[in-house]
Amino acid sequence: MSNEVQRVMVSESIEIAYESIGDEADPPLLLVMGLGAQMIAWPDQFCVQLAARGYRVIRFDNRDVGLSTHLVGGTAPNVAKAMGGDYSSAAYTLSDMAGDAVGLLNALDIRTAHVVGASMGGMIVQCMAIEYPNRLRSMTSIMSTTGDRSVGRPSQAAMTVLLAPPATDREGAIARAVESAKVIGSPGFDRDDDVIKERAALAFDRAFDPVGGARQLVAIQASGDRTEKLRSVKIPTLVVHGAADALVDVSGGKATAEAIQGSKLLLIDGMSHDLPQGAWPQIVDAIDDLATRADA
Repeated sequence: MSNEVQRVMVSESIEIAYESIGDEADPPLLLVMGLGAQMIAWPDQFCVQLAARGYRVIRFDNRDVGLSTHLVGGTAPNVAKAMGGDYSSAAYTLSDMAGDAVGLLNALDIRTAHVVGASMGGMIVQCMAIEYPNRLRSMTSIMSTTGDRSVGRPSQAAMTVLLAPPATDREGAIARAVESAKVIGSPGFDRDDDVIKERAALAFDRAFDPVGGARQLVAIQASGDRTEKLRSVKIPTLVVHGAADALVDVSGGKATAEAIQGSKLLLIDGMSHDLPQGAWPQIVDAIDDLATRADA
């Protein structure tokens, strides 16, 4: 496991922080994380298990989170207006974030990669598959959706968590993470609050920028419905979704799989909107199986 964070410019204005785990000679596997979440939201041992299957695992901070570039100035993100259809406060879209991911591959001199995205990260890798199909060996979309607002809708409790005022200090951020896990965490798997607290503290110490998360949320709203474009995707695809997902209803995963011809849908009972350790064997096996078939 390498904990050395490196940084590269992926465009004239965006610097991306990343980590590489595993042998650089192995097939690259790029992990793309979700809304407001830093690359450390991909658990270390989850990454190690993927690397042990023979992949060079690369995780990174999206723009506006962690140690990558945070946008400053410009129009303040207005989440309420964006959710009502006014996207004038959008600083960028998911396509721009997909461009960041491809820019990272360029900077690392990687021609093609297996890509895995979780939640908003799933939306980003879907955009990569649509806009940069020749750069992807395979795509895995986890706990994500198509952008069609009729599917993947959050429960009322999860919406309350999503739109709650952000924490203002370290202790508040840790407490917020624990309370959020009670709503969107997986009811069918053990939850370790100490691990949640530790990861939340580390995330706060690395970078705390609620406005950056709001910009990402507006970008999601401004990016529209990808369903029709997903119908043209020919890349080997795996869709993973928790059957108990409270934040992105399972209908979002089902719609994603339905839109992409030949894709495989893996529904995990008891899993909600996180990556519970008890589900890692199923997820790692499925990603490895997809990548192996794609490379063959």
